[in-house]
Amino acid sequence: MTTYDTWSELAKVAIAAQAGSDVQFNAITETVDVDIGDKDFDVIATLAGGRLVKFTPQEPTTITLEAYPVQAGTGSGTTGTGFFDLVNSADTSQPLVIPTDRNRSKYRIAIMWTTNTVSTTYAESQVVSPADSALRIVASDGYFTSVKPSFTDGVLKFTITYKVPPFDKSGNANIKIESLDGSATATLTALASYTSSVKF
Repeated sequence: MTTYDTWSELAKVAIAAQAGSDVQFNAITETVDVDIGDKDFDVIATLAGGRLVKFTPQEPTTITLEAYPVQAGTGSGTTGTGFFDLVNSADTSQPLVIPTDRNRSKYRIAIMWTTNTVSTTYAESQVVSPADSALRIVASDGYFTSVKPSFTDGVLKFTITYKVPPFDKSGNANIKIESLDGSATATLTALASYTSSVKF
């Protein structure tokens, strides 16, 4: 069994548009922050001095990437080169021209840490025991809400924000978190192609 004391240095990031292929972004991404939506509650004080708990709906999850792309978007292929086409309509030919528009497309993002060091293993891929351990966070049916470039420290850095509600309109989960400890009987299966009816 292969396990780490901590997950550090390396992670895999894949983004797929609904009905599209997974695109790998870990080569240009420096940091990932995942703010899982709070499952909070309010407190109601009664006249007897007691407290009643009133549950509030779970808040959206926000995933923030810091990255260093050199292109406006990803024209083709499975290696991500830019982010503006995640908030606007994509262009597939050079020069990439991505004007702002009113389109809002659904995306799935998968983030995985794993002991598997094979270069062909992506965030959406299968991890087979007993050789490897993994931790994967997957969010589907969310939207990219922000792509902000900054050149204040002499290098062009982008901050990208993705938001997803915890459930769809039917109450089905939009987020799942998986792990694999490298035991002899466990497997982390590959994600299916992302469509309007298949999230994971």
